[in-house]
Amino acid sequence: MTEPGSPLTPAPPPAAGYTPPSGPSGPRANFGQRLVAAIVDGIIGTVAFWVLFFGLSAIGDDAGAVIGYLLGTVFAVAYFTYFEGGPSGQTPGKKVMNIRVIDFSTGGPIGYGRGLGRYFARIISALPCFLGYFWMLWDREKQAWHDKICTCVVVPTDAYPVG
Repeated sequence: MTEPGSPLTPAPPPAAGYTPPSGPSGPRANFGQRLVAAIVDGIIGTVAFWVLFFGLSAIGDDAGAVIGYLLGTVFAVAYFTYFEGGPSGQTPGKKVMNIRVIDFSTGGPIGYGRGLGRYFARIISALPCFLGYFWMLWDREKQAWHDKICTCVVVPTDAYPVG
């Protein structure tokens, strides 16, 4: 006989109607789709950044350059937070490639808070020679580190249409 709470005590059965979160089981976006989407989004972000940076630098002092740099950075954060956290889960680059970000447990949108977290989690994916990005190549769920950190997955829109 085992004591309650001991390691040998069996777990209680799940509540009626409970189904464990298993995540969407369909197809995932491939590395090439995600790479092209990142390039498209990178071009959009770079153009916006340089327009802000050079536009405000033209004022002629260092303060304009600093403000331009900061606004360019804010633009990048807002861009990914808004588009990936929104109902469609698609940045313009992802829209071009017909892929989207969804919640791993529910298959729904990840929301703006996790969209913001996903933006900053990309830094972790990039730090060790982009290993976190390449991780999806051998991961069973095709998740990069920033996907895992924010419990989301990138999927094709033909299998997971935008609401």
